[in-house]
Amino acid sequence: MKKLESSLKNMALALTGFSVVAGGLLGWVNDVTAEPIAQANAKTLSDAIAVVVPGFDNNPADAPEIVEVNGATYKIYKATKNGQPIGAAVESAANGFGGALTVLVGFDNEGKIIDYSLLSHAETPGLGSKAADWFKKGAKGDITGKNPGEAPLTVSKDGGEIDAITASTITSRAFLLAVNNAYAAYKNQHVDGASGATQQEKPAEEAVSDTTNVEPVK
Repeated sequence: MKKLESSLKNMALALTGFSVVAGGLLGWVNDVTAEPIAQANAKTLSDAIAVVVPGFDNNPADAPEIVEVNGATYKIYKATKNGQPIGAAVESAANGFGGALTVLVGFDNEGKIIDYSLLSHAETPGLGSKAADWFKKGAKGDITGKNPGEAPLTVSKDGGEIDAITASTITSRAFLLAVNNAYAAYKNQHVDGASGATQQEKPAEEAVSDTTNVEPVK
């Protein structure tokens, strides 16, 4: 019995020691990699901003403006040149077929879309991932130059003028909703979660909360 108790005690001490060492190693690895990862993420963001709203001479990523619309939070990276505003990049998201889809949309001062960058998505590889290029300038679903404030961006299947990604209508709807929401945040407007239509933001006590999810195709 004493031998068994001694063995159990030794095992407990060994496991405790192993846990302490493993925890220390994990903490060390996290400390070592945290800064490089943060720098890499910062560069990726800066590069994306430069793509969607080029020509600035400030550093938009340094001090993003945080805006809340319909209960959702958006980051607005304002771009200036010689101290004058030339537009902004807005980070927005909506739920697609596989999960959240996040996009960075660049707008000029009038609200026209300059360009966009698909930051992340959980859509089907080979289909949903096409959103990274499908809506670019010159592509089939080109949204550049359009102003969501004049008319919300919707796919042709829903009566709009944007061609949806082939065999990926849900992803296309989610993408366009994210763009419409980005515009709403940029112009401080209220957006209808189903249609993407915008109107001037109401006072907080009067605002009606809408969902930003995309309904599946029936």
